[in-house]
Amino acid sequence: MKVLVINCGSSSLKYQLIEMEGEKVLCKGLCERIGMESSMITHEANGKKATTPAIFPTHNEAFLELVKKMTSGEGKVIDSIDEIDAIGHRVVHGGEKFKKSCLITPEVIQAIRDLSSLAPLHNPAAILGIEASYKVFGQDKPNIAVFDTAFHSTMPPKAYMYAIPYEYYEKYGVRRYGFHGTSHKYVSHRAAEYLEEPIERLKLITCHLGNGSSIAAVDQGKVVDTSMGMTPLAGLMMGTRCGDLDPSVVNYLKYTLDITGHQLDEILNKKSGLLGVSGVSSDMRDVEVSAKQGNERAQLALDMLNYQIKKTIGSYIAAMGGVDAIIFTGGIGEHDDESRAKICHHMDWLGIRIDTDKNRDVRNQHKDVVEITAWGARVRTLVVETNEELMIARDTRDVLKEMTEEPAAEASAEA
Repeated sequence: MKVLVINCGSSSLKYQLIEMEGEKVLCKGLCERIGMESSMITHEANGKKATTPAIFPTHNEAFLELVKKMTSGEGKVIDSIDEIDAIGHRVVHGGEKFKKSCLITPEVIQAIRDLSSLAPLHNPAAILGIEASYKVFGQDKPNIAVFDTAFHSTMPPKAYMYAIPYEYYEKYGVRRYGFHGTSHKYVSHRAAEYLEEPIERLKLITCHLGNGSSIAAVDQGKVVDTSMGMTPLAGLMMGTRCGDLDPSVVNYLKYTLDITGHQLDEILNKKSGLLGVSGVSSDMRDVEVSAKQGNERAQLALDMLNYQIKKTIGSYIAAMGGVDAIIFTGGIGEHDDESRAKICHHMDWLGIRIDTDKNRDVRNQHKDVVEITAWGARVRTLVVETNEELMIARDTRDVLKEMTEEPAAEASAEA
């Protein structure tokens, strides 16, 4: 089985073609600046990677170009699109309606569209990708929606409800949903596999740390709490997002600065976080360099982020009544040894202690799982390379399998 994984933005299209037997990536790429001038596609296959200019007025042309790259020239990996069994789409917000991945139908598309108010930057882009996929691959090719929020759907009401009038939840769906679900799901299952324990026996805390960051408490394979909220703005401070904030700050800034809600949204989503505090950059690496050069605001930004991560980990240990392993993943989680060290510092009393040398040497190991636990620590600490595309491909395969098994079961029952 070959699965094409699609992650659409409003002006981008990221893709991977995965052969599910052996879970081998046949090719991957990125179409950029869709609908703008200077569009381009980067395609990687057969050990070669090339970026070429292209003309992408819409996502349709981007799909046509990636098909051309996959079926011809040096980047050819298949003879025709008939070899692709299904297409898996990343959809950010599934609300309460979608608790697992599903086959896309007109009703599903409408439901995703109805949820766009909860993810205005992401759900409309996913619909663009789905509709373009139908035009290029035909209506008969199975398209599967894989939701970022689905893995978090196991949270109990005490974790996802906000202390506002209950009717706002009933009428408008105002509650915590959580995001980065495909990443949290992948690394928690990969960690269980590494630890050689059924995930149903483990208490895990997964830390997806990058330009966007979230933490999840995974108890016996089910999420019981997560740091992001109704939108990806909540929780930890991030590259440009503020994270958790006293709601009164919003009104105070709006009236003090005499700005619109849209302008305030821009500030909280695009001008805050590491960038807003440091005044340097939204990139952790740039902020760390500036801090080492004596920039106090840069150092403050780092201290704030690491403190918030440490505090969240501690609260989730309390919520689950213990923890077996801490998992770091994402751009910062996988590559920033200084951040991991500061987060785990002074957590010995909780049984968390990492080996300094192992932590520094992670990037030299070239493994998808590296253990950095210090000798004698009660809690295991792992650095796990996330693979959201593979998780989407696996979910797509599983949905197809369920679809084929159901008719067989019905036929058997009728017989």
